[in-house]
Amino acid sequence: MLGPVVLGFVLLVAVGLGSWLFRRRRGRSRSDAERRSRERHEAAQNREPPVDIGDVVDVGIHEFTDHHSGERRAVGKVEGFVVFVEDIPDDCEPTDVIRIKILSFNRGHTSATATYLETV
Repeated sequence: MLGPVVLGFVLLVAVGLGSWLFRRRRGRSRSDAERRSRERHEAAQNREPPVDIGDVVDVGIHEFTDHHSGERRAVGKVEGFVVFVEDIPDDCEPTDVIRIKILSFNRGHTSATATYLETV
């Protein structure tokens, strides 16, 4: 039978090894996610936007984000192309479908800014 000191040491080593393996695995998945995100960003830089300035389109709200100005903006996508929507009413929620008008593109044309017109 193992003494309590040896048993405690074995348990400590097992917990430490398990913790290390968990952190390592979690870190790898985060790296995979970062790699996929970088690949999608590069692919977006190499394609034409699916919208033009002045287009009116319907999009579903994926989420909300806070602009550096403090304004709440909706995030929508048109064929995977990210559109940040200004002037969103407070009663809009994620999954709502809204009609927007494209106002401008960012410098690399990898996203656009639009204004809210109405809830569909």
